[in-house]
Amino acid sequence: MSFGKGCHLHLIDGSAFIFRAFHALPPLTRKSDGLPIGAVAGFCNMIFKMVEDNKGPDAPTHVAVIFDKGSHTFRNDLYELYKANREEMPEDLRPQMPLTREATRAFNIACIEKEGYEADDIIATLAREAREAGGRVTIISSDKDLMQLVGGGVEMFDAMKNKRIGVEEVEEKFGVPPARVVDVQALAGDSVDNVPGAPGIGVKTAALLINEFGDLETLLDRAEEIKQPKRRQTLIEKRDQIELSKKLVTLDAETPLDFGLDDLELREPEPETLLGFLAEMEFRTLSKRVAGTLGVEAPAIPDTTPAGASPSAEPDAPANLPFAPETYECVRDAQALERWIAQAHARGWVAVDTETTSLDEMRADLVGISLAVEPGRACYIPLGHKEGADDLFGSANLAEGQIPLDVALKMLKPLLEDPAVMKIGQNMKYDAKILVRHGVQIAPIDDTMLMSYALNAGLHGHSMDTLSERYLEHEPIPIKSLLGAGKSAITFDRVPIAEAVKYAAEDADITLRLAQLFKPQLHQRRVTTVYETMERPLVPVLAEMEMAGIKVDRDTLSRMSNAFAQKMAALEDEIHQLAGEKFNVGSPKQLGEILFDKMGLDGGKKGKTGAYATGADVLEDLAAEGHDLPARVLDWRQLSKLKSTYTDALQDHINPETGRVHTSYVIAGANTGRLASTDPNLQNIPVRSEEGRRIREAFVAETGKVLLSLDYSQIELRILAHVAGIEALKQAFRDGHDIHAMTASEMFDVPLDEMTPEIRRRAKAINFGVIYGISGFGLARNLRIPRAEAQGFIDRYFERFPGIRAYMDDTVGFAKENGFVQTLFGRRIHTPEINAKGPQAGFARRAAINAPIQGTAADIIRRAMVRMPQAIAGLPARMLLQVHDELIFEVDKAAVDDAIPVIRDVMEGAALPVVRLDVPLIVDAGQGANWAEAH
Repeated sequence: MSFGKGCHLHLIDGSAFIFRAFHALPPLTRKSDGLPIGAVAGFCNMIFKMVEDNKGPDAPTHVAVIFDKGSHTFRNDLYELYKANREEMPEDLRPQMPLTREATRAFNIACIEKEGYEADDIIATLAREAREAGGRVTIISSDKDLMQLVGGGVEMFDAMKNKRIGVEEVEEKFGVPPARVVDVQALAGDSVDNVPGAPGIGVKTAALLINEFGDLETLLDRAEEIKQPKRRQTLIEKRDQIELSKKLVTLDAETPLDFGLDDLELREPEPETLLGFLAEMEFRTLSKRVAGTLGVEAPAIPDTTPAGASPSAEPDAPANLPFAPETYECVRDAQALERWIAQAHARGWVAVDTETTSLDEMRADLVGISLAVEPGRACYIPLGHKEGADDLFGSANLAEGQIPLDVALKMLKPLLEDPAVMKIGQNMKYDAKILVRHGVQIAPIDDTMLMSYALNAGLHGHSMDTLSERYLEHEPIPIKSLLGAGKSAITFDRVPIAEAVKYAAEDADITLRLAQLFKPQLHQRRVTTVYETMERPLVPVLAEMEMAGIKVDRDTLSRMSNAFAQKMAALEDEIHQLAGEKFNVGSPKQLGEILFDKMGLDGGKKGKTGAYATGADVLEDLAAEGHDLPARVLDWRQLSKLKSTYTDALQDHINPETGRVHTSYVIAGANTGRLASTDPNLQNIPVRSEEGRRIREAFVAETGKVLLSLDYSQIELRILAHVAGIEALKQAFRDGHDIHAMTASEMFDVPLDEMTPEIRRRAKAINFGVIYGISGFGLARNLRIPRAEAQGFIDRYFERFPGIRAYMDDTVGFAKENGFVQTLFGRRIHTPEINAKGPQAGFARRAAINAPIQGTAADIIRRAMVRMPQAIAGLPARMLLQVHDELIFEVDKAAVDDAIPVIRDVMEGAALPVVRLDVPLIVDAGQGANWAEAH
């Protein structure tokens, strides 16, 4: 078909689809080799949905997916800092980029990219050509930069919001017609793409100016007529910068292309090609859907259902005052600081934020503090900014016009510790640790990150930038625009004070606005109790634990590293002997050639790169068949990971001043309320292997003290027995029976006195698997039994314990009706994809079933942690770590017998008085000179 009148061209912004899929969906890897494929899965589903949703009378006749190719374009030649703030591509997204191109071609859709040009330029060119040929164009994207193309037969479609964007919608967003969008963007700039614009002029002001003067050129020519002195001066002095900005934001509709519109004619996919690609990716559910649409049989693929979840729409943010950096004050003397302190006392609240030289609170230097007392009114107090070159000792002179650090803190301390003034922060745990190192115990506190977490867990992230853009429709100044990136990056104390004021004061301003938006919603959404009893009071508890840290014996780690290295060398020799030649054991490609080409083992499967898959599952299957070489490689890989990730890396995390490792806990990470541990992650230290367990030997008590470990016994199974009302399980827990043996007896009709370890092991795998929604395929792999047999175990389990199936069905039904599930303590975990079809559905269902159980367990240990400091206040003991269901303490040897019953009482009674479980919570206690002994 020759493109012309009556034709309809769909231009899909492929890059936007990829990044949307990557950031919105949980990580997913291909089971055969561990290749990240989450973004590919999301991308394929979006493309398939677009194809299926556009088959009516308004269906496209021509379609293309357009991608960015490389990061350098002609705009970088115009302005070298263009997009300089963009972060490096995530490592697990990089290998997925070429696969999305393959996916596009597999769907038989034109796949377009061009070196030196952005995808937007190609879209602009194709839209122009189609319009000139008399056809219609729909650009499938929500990118504001493409809105300049709307009109004259060109419209946009936001696939995520199912919303069409025409001329009226563009005018509503920018305040000007599409043809003048570039003028507004040239003035407003773009912090994301690092387009400089006119300092101090935002979109609304820019629209007013363009509407008054007609276009940008006229405005700049008549800038002398502007009444506001500062605005007039900016337009005159920054003319060259503004004109450059217009060149940067104007799309090139004359991009040279080596194909024509006729080449984009819509074609049906070739079933063999498309299904072959989906099978290679192991997208089982999508393969079935596509095969059904194409009227062919789906290929046989292992059960590796892709999983996904994406944010759902939120209520529109209320109107807010404009963010105006020129109104932010730089506080340079004590008199000005007294004025801000008085305003905070008068209000009864103040938003607080600290600026430092590092994300490591134990080593960071305090550079400045920002305060906000009402929306739009904020200040920055510079305290440690430096200027000039470093001297011989690596320190530079303090910049002039700063209050001495000790003077400012002495003035601020009464305010920050005043119980009558609420201090509001975003991730306040960080600021609290910085301030306590300077003798300030900030309290009471509110935390906007935790308010959002209590309100919106499961819908989106909770960083300040995310919340600002989502709820305030404001993009904060990116930190990289001040610090730079890579080797040339500077620390905040080197940022000029004038620039620091805009950034730091804006942070406090945003935080205050978010607090005023979120705080009333806590009551409206019935999560005030969650926030007030399990989120807010946990901040000082975690801050104290993190600052205490845990002692780590460097010599022990070093000895383990050497021992692991020796074992790895011995294993390499053994592996080489088994292979009959030397090769790089760490090379999957070389290993695959040895296993499947030279040794001729069964199960070899090559990927797109031509290399054999040698993931853990492949090697485990081969080892189970009695092959020694893959078994030894698995041993080698485990030792390699233990050495690199733990015994080597942990040494770098030992603080030179304290001799201890200070992990940081992420409160608002997991949707279910579980804490995460970072820098370093102490929650993922392996415990299933002897070598992994030995790593805990390096975590030691100080002289004269011991480590105590108190661990909830099978807490999630106990919660499941309660919520599902399973009398047999509840009674077994009440009687203190072996729950796995009891389950095996119930399922397999085996008396307890005839129980074998193998039968008990199978019951244990099912008990824990059911909580996480395990499939027959997954259980078969865990137990290394036929899938049919594994599915039979699961079916029998539900027959013997029908309450579990009822609980699952009821929970999914509740989620579908309400959009969330909740724990026994009222924590809400949103389930935005629960009503989705296709690959997301399975993941969403399993997550909804598991969340109330795992979340209730997380709530219980949070409640225990919040109560713990007061309970052990009179004992020579302190809480150091939380690892899943376990708490670790450091206690004087003489006080161990006193400490254990106190701690156990708090933990076993943590659910009360809010929830009275039908089963007892049991806490196991252990002690020792190191963590391994105590566990």
